[in-house]
Amino acid sequence: MDTRGPWRYLWWLTRRLAWRVALGAFFGSAWFLSLAATPYLISQAIDRGLAARRPDALFTWAAVLLVVGVLSAGLGIMRHRTMTRMRMAAALETADLVLRQSVRLGAALPRRITAGEVVTIGISDVWAIGRALNVAGVGVASTLACLVIAMLLYRMSPLLAAVVLAGVPMLALLIVPLLTRTREAGGRYRERQGELNTRLTDIVGGLRVLNGLGGKDTHRRRYDEDSARLRDQGYRVGVPSSWIGALGGGLPVVFLAVVIWLAARIAVAGDLTPGQLVAVYGYTAMLGIPVEILILCGRDLTHGVVAARRVVTFLRLPVEDPAGVPGPAGPAPLHDPDSGVTAEPGRLTALAGSRPADAAEIIDRLGRYAPSHVTWGGAPLSGVDRVEVRDRILVAENDAAIFAGALRDVIAGRYDPDDRRVRDAITAAVAHDVGEDPGRPVDWGGRNLSGGQRQRVRLARALYADPETLLAVEPTSAVDAHTEAAIAKRLTAARSGRGTVVATTSPALLDRADTVFYLVDGRVAGSGTHRALLASSPGYRALVTRAFGDPA
Repeated sequence: MDTRGPWRYLWWLTRRLAWRVALGAFFGSAWFLSLAATPYLISQAIDRGLAARRPDALFTWAAVLLVVGVLSAGLGIMRHRTMTRMRMAAALETADLVLRQSVRLGAALPRRITAGEVVTIGISDVWAIGRALNVAGVGVASTLACLVIAMLLYRMSPLLAAVVLAGVPMLALLIVPLLTRTREAGGRYRERQGELNTRLTDIVGGLRVLNGLGGKDTHRRRYDEDSARLRDQGYRVGVPSSWIGALGGGLPVVFLAVVIWLAARIAVAGDLTPGQLVAVYGYTAMLGIPVEILILCGRDLTHGVVAARRVVTFLRLPVEDPAGVPGPAGPAPLHDPDSGVTAEPGRLTALAGSRPADAAEIIDRLGRYAPSHVTWGGAPLSGVDRVEVRDRILVAENDAAIFAGALRDVIAGRYDPDDRRVRDAITAAVAHDVGEDPGRPVDWGGRNLSGGQRQRVRLARALYADPETLLAVEPTSAVDAHTEAAIAKRLTAARSGRGTVVATTSPALLDRADTVFYLVDGRVAGSGTHRALLASSPGYRALVTRAFGDPA
């Protein structure tokens, strides 16, 4: 795979699908040659049959013309089939690469690129790249057709051949400025399209919250405004594209008129027979097809380059090497020197700060989802085998995906479901209202659950995994105070002897923590027990009081 640039990627993809491209070029060339043979056969039927008054010759050439016509129809079908398969193969090859890159990025994907950008790549860009490969198939066939027609015309009139050979490049030069404008406008359109799709996915994902807050109409209006701006940008793309389409259909007709006018003058001078004049008309009329295809191929290639640039940018996102050295032989402390946080094994550690994003960033670093200088047992966490890190250190996020299936399968995750352990995890997460039956169906994304239920199902799944170190971000933010207190008590019991780090400002969880780190601007400003910090740190006391009222 060559991701050094859009052109290099398209060339790599062409070589990757070389046999499909060659097959498309072969059938395209054969089809064009059959079309080019038709005017010649008609001219022979006229000159050797009609003009010579020989019915047998006329019928012979007519029969040959019929056979070539049937062959041309078959070749046209094969050309269409092979080119369609080539475009689909190119699109699916790109989609497969994008999917593989997404899997390699894993949980780091949403931290590197927006969901809307991924959607746009998967829906729009891959097909634009597929269409760009038309140049390597029918584009090559069209070029060959122009050369063959020029040679056929040369046998009758060098002047006509010179006009054809000079005229086709001139038509292409007229299109180049429009292609440049299309590429520039298309690049801007593509960027806004990704931004708009990101907003759409955000709205759809948070629709229930927006309904509850009454913000649905506000976000809809903003989406409408952005959509209108995207439409206006689309018009800017459409102007040069429409001119390309119009010129693609109109210029060949003008070209046809010029050649026919010259041929008619030559015929009047007696240098062309009636059959040859008809052949010239046929050759030139047929020439309009490859010329139009070449113009449209230029447009497809322009859009393909824009799409390939976005795909290449995505494929070049750095992927962490999963290989590494073995981790510590047993439970070991995690230390983040950037913040000063140390998570000791077997203890409940809490991170509390006025900016929740600071604590979430520390969790990401401790879980090796962001570049960092974190050490695990004194050794760099980034150098440890990633599979071992994922097995022993689990990051539980509030927006983690919930897949459809039975409740037992949802909670068991990648592990084999055990109904007793599932019930224990449900009990520890205080998720009884989700259902006592482990076979209860759960919709994709937990759509048949409330926000608090989804949060507790995610917590139950993390507890079922029973990792050596559990890192959780605001695990009780969507529940009431009574449920929160129950979760704090049962979480402490369920994770006894295991390392647990929670990013929270909940007094119920903070009071249960063995160590609380008070964060200011992402750095530790104080540490100790919850009650000790309340007594010694005015900032910490103000934080807890502001968030939940007077804890005393």
